[in-house]
Amino acid sequence: MNATPRTYLESNAERILNELLDFVRIPSVSADPDHAADVRHAAEWVAQAIRAAGPFAVEILPTSRHPVVYAEWLGAPGAPTILVYGHYDVQPPDPLERWASAPFEPDIREGRVYARGISDDKAPMFMPIKVAEAFFASTGRLPINVKFLFEGEEEIGSPDLEAFIRQNRDRLAADFVMSADGAMWRVDEPSVSVSSRGLVGLEFTVTGPAKDLHSGRHGGAVANPLHALAHLIASLHEPDGRVAVAGFYDDVLELPSAERAAIRALPFDETRYLNEVGAPEVFGEPGYTTLERQWIRPTLDVNGMWGGYQGPGGKTVIPSEAHAKITCRLVPDQDPQDILAKVVRHLESHTPPGVRLQIRASDHGTRAYRIPDDHIGLRIAEQVLQEVYGKKPLRVRIGGTLPVAEWFQRHLNQLVVFFSFSTADEDFHAPNEFFRLHRLHEGLQAWALYWERLGA
Repeated sequence: MNATPRTYLESNAERILNELLDFVRIPSVSADPDHAADVRHAAEWVAQAIRAAGPFAVEILPTSRHPVVYAEWLGAPGAPTILVYGHYDVQPPDPLERWASAPFEPDIREGRVYARGISDDKAPMFMPIKVAEAFFASTGRLPINVKFLFEGEEEIGSPDLEAFIRQNRDRLAADFVMSADGAMWRVDEPSVSVSSRGLVGLEFTVTGPAKDLHSGRHGGAVANPLHALAHLIASLHEPDGRVAVAGFYDDVLELPSAERAAIRALPFDETRYLNEVGAPEVFGEPGYTTLERQWIRPTLDVNGMWGGYQGPGGKTVIPSEAHAKITCRLVPDQDPQDILAKVVRHLESHTPPGVRLQIRASDHGTRAYRIPDDHIGLRIAEQVLQEVYGKKPLRVRIGGTLPVAEWFQRHLNQLVVFFSFSTADEDFHAPNEFFRLHRLHEGLQAWALYWERLGA
């Protein structure tokens, strides 16, 4: 035991990488029933990796779909206790023809590992397991008490996790959560994420005639559901991009001027952003910058519209139905069910004559999440990142939604510190997902330093 945890990680870097590559080869696609055995295999692999790391009590706990891997070591009386969260399931790899290499055969090219799930979330969640191993191998103990919670359903919306958290409040008790999920903003700037937006959604159908009709025989005599759908969709926003739903902004609090100034001071290049996404210009709610629209303002987006004939050539038909899906991203103080009710009322009151409206609303939603600026876990994260990268980390926000953060806060009264070493450009959910090799080594060192600081 002459090594320190960080020198142990350095001397075992090649072995750690090879173990990670073995992990990534497991096609743990939670959305595909054909991969259920693979998801179970991944859970068993994770459980075994934790057992090999040190004297943890490890369990594989069933849910209605895919299991949760839970482990704990509580051998540091008087020291803080953290709950480490991550997920071992991955997105489907489709479309396969767009991959430059097989998605579950990791390929190392130019300092990157290409594979499905390598960035989201297998490399990030693997790091704290290996850091635990480094402490036990070098010092025989951890400087803090550690609990691991790794789920297998994050990529399908974590349908069983909220109930699991509620049912295991005592088991999951900790001072706060460290999430290995939730990427950093950019690879050239260390950053800590301090908030994420909430989410609620619905799907609706506009029905006209009882069956598809010939547009020559019936056109102009009955309402066309596609026309009605287009009218409804157009009614949801003002021409300038502001949401037109009555009361949508009622509970939205303006961010203090100092926080808005801090966002404006971030190194954001709008031209570079447009080039990355391939859009001709930015557009959105007036009076706010692009980052403010993405991070601190609520949105309403149409995620899908369909109906009528979509095959090759023409078909002169008036369809009997048209459909759309909508989601709203929410900010603090907005209640998902309140926003949902307001959108429903808007759709009902703007439905054109001659058609019927059917709405399938979500029975739950996720509130926005925000960690206080002075939280000890956040401050340690900033100190550690400054030491590892030699520059002060930026405070950024997550425009997307991480339901687990709000669940941990609501059910366990635990705040979540995002401590992931993925970056937002690594094509997770897309073909050719990758993870930078240097981020693996930086992340391992940072996790080890974080636990040392917290224990001190």
